[in-house]
Amino acid sequence: MGLKRDFVTTSTCDMKNFSSPHLRIGAVNYLNSKPLIEGLAELAPEAELVLDYPSRLADRLSAGTLDVGLVPSIACLLEPDYEVVSDACVAARGPVLSVKLYFRKPPRSVRRLALDAGSRTSATLARILLAERHGVFPELEPLPLDRSTSATDADAVLLIGDRAIDPPAEKFAATWDLGEEWTEWTGLPFVFAMWGTQRGRDLGRLADVLSQARDRGCENLAAIARREAPLLGLAEQVTIDYLTKNLYYRLGPTEREGLARFHELAVKHELAPRGIDLVFRHCACA
Repeated sequence: MGLKRDFVTTSTCDMKNFSSPHLRIGAVNYLNSKPLIEGLAELAPEAELVLDYPSRLADRLSAGTLDVGLVPSIACLLEPDYEVVSDACVAARGPVLSVKLYFRKPPRSVRRLALDAGSRTSATLARILLAERHGVFPELEPLPLDRSTSATDADAVLLIGDRAIDPPAEKFAATWDLGEEWTEWTGLPFVFAMWGTQRGRDLGRLADVLSQARDRGCENLAAIARREAPLLGLAEQVTIDYLTKNLYYRLGPTEREGLARFHELAVKHELAPRGIDLVFRHCACA
């Protein structure tokens, strides 16, 4: 059920267009990020590419062990020193397929919520939707990355990434696709991840390269889907539809509006601090 491969680090050599001799780029090893790093080794051959879970990437960026990371969008709303450095992102304008909240009880009756340990943005989104729509503020518990929904008896369970695409064997009372729930409720897209860096970090031309990698990936979505499908144990058409219909990868004005609404609600429910502005370096996402 979903990705079983280990997360790895790869690197190559010579990156003449960058002022920094060695940059560390963090991305997730989920299917949804593959279009954003397609050809990145060729476009930025001296950069080191680190693949990890979203929550861990946020920790690494905060600790300064990454120069830039494809981090959960909530991370950029929690850290005053973060900047968004590219118009490449992971977003949805409806069903996202890979972020699911499974209910064993009706949403209004949820008292315990198990959260995928790899998630931060989706965990925040789930809590906002439960609070705003049902007045529910459940007790929280982590669901380890190597465990399925059967590992907890919580009233609701959040799964993200590749393991959320293939539904669990267990039957549930209800299932929310959080991308779909957000868009139907707000009329706005939802941005799950963005390229972030610490303010003032010299990235040379890396911001442009990240956008170029996204453009290359978007030109080859079907090929990426066919390549990844057998590795994930998913039907080829499922992966093609996921990359071409459920997701898109450009951060524009409407996405910024969605981020602002998400930020407003996160602050309202004390899931993000007040006074942190989302900064877009070089107006890359205007």
